[in-house]
Amino acid sequence: MEQRTLGAAGPVSSVIGLGCMGMSDFYGPADQEESIATIHAALDAGITLLDTGDFYGMGHNELLIRDALRGRDRDGLLISVKFGALRDPQMGWNGYDSRPAAVKNFLTYSLRRLGVDHIDIYRPARLDPSVPIEDTVGAMADMVKAGYIRHIGLSEVGPDTIRRAAAVHPISDLQIEYSLISRGIEEAILPTCRELGIGVTAYGVLSRGLISGHWSKDRTGQDFRSRSPRFQGENLDRNLALVERLREIAQRIGGSVAQVAIAWVAAQGRDIVPLVGARRRDRLAEALGALDLTLSAEDLAQLAEALPPGAAAGERYPAAQLVHMDSETYRQR
Repeated sequence: MEQRTLGAAGPVSSVIGLGCMGMSDFYGPADQEESIATIHAALDAGITLLDTGDFYGMGHNELLIRDALRGRDRDGLLISVKFGALRDPQMGWNGYDSRPAAVKNFLTYSLRRLGVDHIDIYRPARLDPSVPIEDTVGAMADMVKAGYIRHIGLSEVGPDTIRRAAAVHPISDLQIEYSLISRGIEEAILPTCRELGIGVTAYGVLSRGLISGHWSKDRTGQDFRSRSPRFQGENLDRNLALVERLREIAQRIGGSVAQVAIAWVAAQGRDIVPLVGARRRDRLAEALGALDLTLSAEDLAQLAEALPPGAAAGERYPAAQLVHMDSETYRQR
């Protein structure tokens, strides 16, 4: 499998990574045995990057990964962990905590749940507005020196925050949503990362299944997508029409809708690693098929014409969440 380096001095990763969130949270019930089998299939296929968060199922996801990695070569893997999200027993949200003491506390719990002596990439899940990013990164840098963290990452932050963080310690990568219908990073965030030698791990490459080719208007469910603007009413109709445009191009190329969407993200630069959120082996197998596609200049031009920036209907998160996302609000400052 192709390898890519995350950042100027960052780790080497497989060209795609496995996002494990859906195996524990947000997308409804998941099958434990199938989840572990999917992780094993990913490792066997050459995927080396596993992405999780300590708040995915409130520790469940980290314990799941621990079980899946028993008997595996941990040293050949990159485990990426997000921290700082605060939740309640009803799985609601109570903000973020990135104080230096909290960084070390969250880290300690993650090390124990994962059963490892270090985490390869550690990152705050979102910007904590009450704590200067310099303080958070400084605490993480202390943990790098102590050997508990190998690399420092960021998630969903804007250009100014990226610069301030990088001035304290080298940043390996920014984790942020990027897909054919979520192109906001191209304006200022991606250029800033490239200027500073910071890689990108792109989540939401299938826009939570919306552009997977498997979503339909009749599909129902009570997971968090039911509150997502892009999955509601007329927005959904317009977005599924975009998927049909994508389907026509995918058929000509010889891949599935999902494969072309993943291949497009991978084609945006060798400093970008798409994360695929497969929860089952069949979905993982489809995602891996994207590696067999080479998009030509003609293919990319057709995709650009069919799905130009701003074509999606609806914001990528509900308004209540967007106001807490530095990657969105930096434009207003």
